Amino acid sequence: MAAKNQQTQKPKRKQFSNSNIDRDGSKSKKPKLLASTPPKNLSNKPFNPSNQKPQHPSHSKFKKPESGSENKELTKRERRIQAKELAEARKKKRKPHYTLEQELASLWEKMRRRNIAKEDRSKLITEALQKMKGKIPEIAGTHVSSRVLQTCVKYCSQTERDAVFSELQPHLLTLSCNAYAVHLVKKMLDTASKTQLAGVISSFRGHVASLLRHMVGSVVIEHAYQLGNATQKQELLMELYTTELHLFKDLASIKESRLIDVISKLGLQKSSVLRHMSSVIQPILEKGIVDHSMIHRVLIEYLSIADRSSAADIIQQLSGPLLVRMIHTRDGSKIGMLCVKHGSAKERKKIIKGMKGHISKIAHDQCGCMVLVGIVSMVDDTKLITKFVIRELQATLKEIALDKSGRRFLLQLLHPNCSRYLNSDGLAFLDLSVSSLSAKNDSEVGSEKISRDEESGKEAGKSDTPGENLDEEPTKEAATTVPDVTETESDKMDIPEENLYTAEGGKKDPSLRRRELLVKSGLAENLVDVCIEDAGELLTSNFGREVIFEVAMGGFDGILHPTLDEKLNNLHEAIAALAAKPKSEESEEPEEEHVLENFHSSRTIRKLVLDCPAFASTLWKKSLEGKCQLWAQGHSSKVVSAFWESLNSEVRKMVTEELKPLIDADAGRTAESAG
Repeated sequence: MAAKNQQTQKPKRKQFSNSNIDRDGSKSKKPKLLASTPPKNLSNKPFNPSNQKPQHPSHSKFKKPESGSENKELTKRERRIQAKELAEARKKKRKPHYTLEQELASLWEKMRRRNIAKEDRSKLITEALQKMKGKIPEIAGTHVSSRVLQTCVKYCSQTERDAVFSELQPHLLTLSCNAYAVHLVKKMLDTASKTQLAGVISSFRGHVASLLRHMVGSVVIEHAYQLGNATQKQELLMELYTTELHLFKDLASIKESRLIDVISKLGLQKSSVLRHMSSVIQPILEKGIVDHSMIHRVLIEYLSIADRSSAADIIQQLSGPLLVRMIHTRDGSKIGMLCVKHGSAKERKKIIKGMKGHISKIAHDQCGCMVLVGIVSMVDDTKLITKFVIRELQATLKEIALDKSGRRFLLQLLHPNCSRYLNSDGLAFLDLSVSSLSAKNDSEVGSEKISRDEESGKEAGKSDTPGENLDEEPTKEAATTVPDVTETESDKMDIPEENLYTAEGGKKDPSLRRRELLVKSGLAENLVDVCIEDAGELLTSNFGREVIFEVAMGGFDGILHPTLDEKLNNLHEAIAALAAKPKSEESEEPEEEHVLENFHSSRTIRKLVLDCPAFASTLWKKSLEGKCQLWAQGHSSKVVSAFWESLNSEVRKMVTEELKPLIDADAGRTAESAG
């Protein structure tokens, strides 16, 4: 037994000795003092492995990490996890707003489809409006959700639209200057009732000038101006005239619309009105916000009361590319005409050069075309007009001739100031002028002559009476002594005196100017070629027939003769060839009519027969001789009767033999029916 116990205890002792060896011989990096010092009272206490657990140097308490990067990697991982948790927490805070925008976008994709049923769309709109309720002003200013709101306003019911309007109305002024909300505000104005529109315009009171100076806000105030009635338009404009009309609403409700009438009725000081309007207009012009008709109206009223220096300054600022953006409105085209008429040669050059690349578009515009008419009627620099205006129009002569507005440019050159092509408004448009810059400002000329002979008291009393010689042109001396402008102001404007007075449109002879623009430039030759090539289309067109008539006539005063006589004869033959087609011929296009049976072309040919004997002779010999019986009914009968009604004796003699029996037979039938 003792031997067995020794055998069993021997490994323990061996294990203990090994542990002591390990403890003493450990290669640990701990300080040697701690590693070599034996534990106190270790020999006095019996060894009990169950009660005492030896702390090995490799224990975690004493063990140093084998590599320092492991703990660092663990820290980085924890930091990443912590950052993700923080990001998720932040997302959760924004989650309701983000979810609303996402839901609205998904609803929008469904409701804006074209093939969706009205009931389904109304349900989607109602759902979207319920989600946006109470948050509409905030949503209106966002990029995506504002589009959802626009679609809802477009297709929702009137009750829902009124609810949206009532929620937006307190914030309309702020939203009008927001780049995303401006479209919604315009949509609300389009769908607003008369009461709602009046409320919106009243809310703009006191902010009209600031909105006009804002790039986005100017769009909203212009839209409201276009939708308003005459009284509401006047209310918006009055605020820009003077501070008195801005502060007192009752003064702004007067019936007079012209500023000069408002000043005389209310007894306002013209100088204070000019100062206030200058403070409003100058920032707008400096920012280049000149596209709106409301600004054009203000400028027209300003020029009507401005003195010579102020008017010249405005014209100088507008003369250039800026003017191209204004002439699309009625008042804007008037401003363009005034700039052309009263501008110096240098300013006219800037205006015409600024139109480069836009001439065709301007010619097709109802208002802009009149500015081109004024340019060819007043500007003496025909080389400049040929280079920048005529060269660009020559590429699209056919479209210009067929267009309602474009034809006016060509007709003004072919037959200037004709009441058949320009109505009373158009003719008055060419006579527009600024009173303070006009060459025929009779009151100024008369007051100057009186001031040379009479005393200062009488001069002040008779300053408003016109002078004696009203028909005479003012001399250069009289022009340079206009009392409204001093030498300092004239030097500041840097405008020659002779160029300020251009109300008659320049010094060059009008007929010489026409010949240079129409014949020498090659425009007439190209126009005749177009008329020969497309004679049928021009004759049957409501607007093109006027151009081909004037070309076939050779222009007013025969301006195309004798330079283009040969081409004009070719044009007469081309028209006669169309008239020579047999009546029973089936056309390739079923809608195409014979030129003698078409309403427009038959009347144009009739006018040519009456006014142009050369054409009448060509048409008779090539088309109608021996066929009058066939064309004696319908619209074509007007052409046949025109030969008999012609005042030219040769034409009547040529057709008498064939037409007299037809006329006698018709007279006999008329007598029988009367009996």
